[in-house]
Order: sequence, then structure tokens, then C-alpha cells
Amino acid sequence: MGCMTQTENGASPVASVEEIQHGWHALTLRVAQLEAEKDALEQENKALRFLLERVIDHRQKSHGELVLLLTGLISKLPINDVGVIVSKLVEHNTHVNQVLAALVKGTAETDLPQPMVLRALEQTKRDLVAALKPTVEELIRLETPLETEMLRSLPERSELFFSPRVARANRCWVKGHVPRERIMKEFGEEALVFFQDVTTDPKLNPRPKPEEIALAFKPDFEALFAQHATLLPDKRMELLALYRKVQRSKSPSDPARAQKNAFLKLSFMLELLHYYQNQNTEAPDVLCAQRLPALIEQMVITGPRDDLEERLIVEAESLLAFVVNPDHRQMIVNNVGKGGGAGKTLRYVLALRAGKMPEWDELIEEFVKHLLPPRLDKAPPPESLAAVVRLVKPDLQRLVVLAVMESDRLPPEEAEALGRALGAQLGLKGVEVQKKTMENIPVEMERQMAWDKIKMLISERADPVAIAAGIRNRLHTRYDADEIKQSWITLIEADPISLIRVFCQLPYLADGTTDPVARAVMETYVSRLTHEKYAAAYHKVVNSLRNMFKANPDSPTLVTFMALVRWVDPAAANKLGADIGMSPPVS
Repeated sequence: MGCMTQTENGASPVASVEEIQHGWHALTLRVAQLEAEKDALEQENKALRFLLERVIDHRQKSHGELVLLLTGLISKLPINDVGVIVSKLVEHNTHVNQVLAALVKGTAETDLPQPMVLRALEQTKRDLVAALKPTVEELIRLETPLETEMLRSLPERSELFFSPRVARANRCWVKGHVPRERIMKEFGEEALVFFQDVTTDPKLNPRPKPEEIALAFKPDFEALFAQHATLLPDKRMELLALYRKVQRSKSPSDPARAQKNAFLKLSFMLELLHYYQNQNTEAPDVLCAQRLPALIEQMVITGPRDDLEERLIVEAESLLAFVVNPDHRQMIVNNVGKGGGAGKTLRYVLALRAGKMPEWDELIEEFVKHLLPPRLDKAPPPESLAAVVRLVKPDLQRLVVLAVMESDRLPPEEAEALGRALGAQLGLKGVEVQKKTMENIPVEMERQMAWDKIKMLISERADPVAIAAGIRNRLHTRYDADEIKQSWITLIEADPISLIRVFCQLPYLADGTTDPVARAVMETYVSRLTHEKYAAAYHKVVNSLRNMFKANPDSPTLVTFMALVRWVDPAAANKLGADIGMSPPVS
């Protein structure tokens, strides 16, 4: 038993005194080296902690300054929005300070809380994956010719949608074809007698790859199928079912349309999910300006008819809700309907259903111009207009009707009659009274209301092109000294950068031509700007221009502003240039 225990334990022989003395020197050197390395690591850790504390302190101070800057910018928004946004900024700043303090003390959690934008993005990814499964099941239930196994694999492995095999299958389905590799795998080479090759061409594509060949059922498939009764004895029913599925998806029927819509929804979600998973390599412009708008348009536009269905528009809006970035969502809507027709109508409907108050006036004006194209022989029937206008928000329908009554695309009597008929179709009451009330508004009140809209555009920091267009439209509507004075007062109440940018856009119409009244208006602006009465506004503008000049002497905004001032008043341009510090022009 004792021998067995000694063998199992595997005890090593005891070292002799000579061996210990011989290795003692090396052991002491190794211990000393480890102690020196330990001291060096302690010093390095102290230095790294000091650097980390400095970085966190700098990050804390810079973030506080950023919050103060943002608070200053937000204070220029309408008073109703300021309180909520500032409170969110303060809450965010407090949260950041708490996390940074916890990092310094070493008590921060391993998984730091994600920013709200990232949390929304991750939640959207999960929602997209969850929405893929019912869409795939709907495609399978609708009995599309696509392979069931391939469809079921997409929710778990969405990247397969962009693989060559799935892309070929999708293209074949859209064209009513079937991939050759699928026929060979499911039915064998004997089934090729029922198909014709639509890929191989003696001149254009004489030797295609076998997996890239697409097949189409022969026009006399049913006769051939009955003639070759002995072929494919075990799979005849499956081949006949595939033929019927292909023919059903090619037909202009409601089931085929339902298949197409389900596939478009699946494509939209997979395209968007692929972008979210590969944002470092995928450009949003290509996705949001080309691929996704085309999917939205194909899903809602049912055919060459100009009528839109609210059910399909709601489905499109549910897809757009998956787009996290509002700018990307707006980009998709703006690129719908580039070909005109019903697609352009859809773009205006989507924009009005999602638009905000400052955008409504311009959108409604463009919408009415689209509904009433130029050179109309007669007014369109109010029933067709009502079918479209009914798709926008109820509180905007009245504004659309009023815009129709005031449209210049028809004679005043016909426009007013069309507006009354349209209001009756929509069930709106009091439209005529509202129009008469607007007509009976005193001139001063009407002027104030018009310029208040432009002030709202300026306060909302709208595009300078839109603000300049609003000023031009108002001056074309009523051109007199009081209107020009009011336009100048409206401009100098804005910040100097907005004044400069709007001034630069004022003379140019949408088609690139020059507004005929622009020079006279701008001469008035320049003479007022250089007058001692408006010295405060002049100093603000000069300071902004001087800062532009110091940052970039070739700034396009600066160059354009000075060129326009020289166009209307060379003496004023010389005075401005001298005050800015620019070199005098070469005579």
C-alpha cells in the first residue's frame, strides 16, 4: 500500500544542498528583476491614472461649455420649445458628469449606459428583425414562386438577401423566370425540356456560368406537360404547382399585387437593416435617395391611375418610421415621384402628413400647383381633387381648399367655384366665410400676418432660399414703400448671418433668372444699411463679415454679398470693404 501511494503521488526527489547553493544566485537575480518590474508597473499605472483623470476633467469641462453654447442657440427658438429642450440638455449634462465622476473613482459599471441615439438605433434594429418574420410568413402564405427555405433563412441571416444566389432568385421572380440551378436541384436535368433558356445568347452571352442561367416556362408548357406524361413521375405535381405560382405572380391580379407589396416591404426592411449594420461602409445618400424611395413609390402606386389608397400610404409611413434619422426620412420623401404623375402626388401627400407648421404654407402652395398644372383648358373635377386632398391631415384640408380658391392657375371665378365644390366634397363648412374674412382683413393686419410668417421662417432657421422666396413672393403680391420698409425691418431683427445669407439669395429665382424687382429692393436695403439710423445693424453685419474674412477671405457667402452690394451701390461696397479690412478693388 505504501509503495502504491508513493507511486501515485509521484513525489520528486529532494534537492541536495549543493544544487540549492548552485541555483541561489540566479533565483535572487530573478526576484530582484521581478521587484523592479513591479515598481515600474506601479509608476506606469500612476501615470496612466493621472492622464485618465486629466482627460476626464477636460471632457467634463468641454461638455459643460458645449451645453452652454447649445443653450444659447436654443434660446432663439420659439418660447414654447425652449423649456423642454433646455431641461433635457441639463439632464444630459448631469448624467455625463455622474458617469465621468464614477469613472474617476473606479465605481462605474462595466457596461456604461448607451446614449439615447444609440439606444434608439439598437431598438430599431430589433424591431426590424422582429418585423421580418411576419413579412416572410406572409410571402410564404401568398404562395410566391420563391423558395420557402430561402425565405425562412432571411430573418436569422439578413445578409443572405444580398448574396448572388438570392439576388438572382429575386430578379427571376420579378421577371417571371426561374434559376436553372433550382430546377436542376429540385427536378433534375429531365425537367429542362419544359423550359427555354433566356440567358444564353449566341452573340451577347454565348457562354454564361451555369449558375447564372435563367429559365422561363415554354409558352406551350401545359401541352408539353400532358405529352410527356412519363417524365418526372414523382415530382410532376410539384413542377405543375411551380408553373401555376409563376403564372399567378405574373398576372395583374390582386393576389399578385399582394405578393409584390409584401416583397417590397421585405426589401425595404432588409435594405435598411443592412445599412444600420454597416454604417461605416454604406453611404446613406445612395440608400435614401435612390433605393428606398423607389421601393416606397412601387408599393403605393398601384398602376398608371392617379388615385392613391390611404391603406398603402399608412403602410409606407410604417416603413418610414423605421428610419431613425429625420433627415434621412425627409430625404426619402423628397426623392419620391421624380418621374411626376401619381408619384409626385404621393411625395406631397407624405410631406404634408408629416410636415411641421413653418413648412405648410410653401408645401400647400406647391401641392396646389401640382394639382392644377399650367395651361389648363378647364378646371379638373372636384371629385378627383377631393380623393387626393382627403389623404392629408384634416386640419390642412381647409388650407388646401383656400389655396385652390386663390390659385392663379385658373380665372378667379373658376378657382373660387372649384374651391367651393372641393370644400363641399370634403364636407368642410364655412370656407367661403373664412375666405371673405381673410379678404376683409385690414391692410395693416394682413401685412403683419404675412410678415409674421416670414419671421417664423427666420426664427425656425429655415433655408435662406426659402426665406428669400417668401420675401420676394410678398413683395410681388404688394409692392410699395411700406412693404419694402417692413421687409427691411423683418431682416434686421434677425441675426446678421441670416440677413447676409438671405440678401445673397434675394435676386435669384428658382429657374436661375434674376428677379426684375430685386435690384430696386436691394438698393433700398443697402442705402438703409449704411444710413446712420441703422448704425447698430451695420456694425453687426460688419462684424460678421469681418469674421468671415478672417476665417476665409474667399468665403462664397462673403464674395457673393460684396459682389451684390457692389452691383447696386459701388460706394457702399467700398465703405464696407474698408471697414471689413478687405483690399480695395483694382480699378
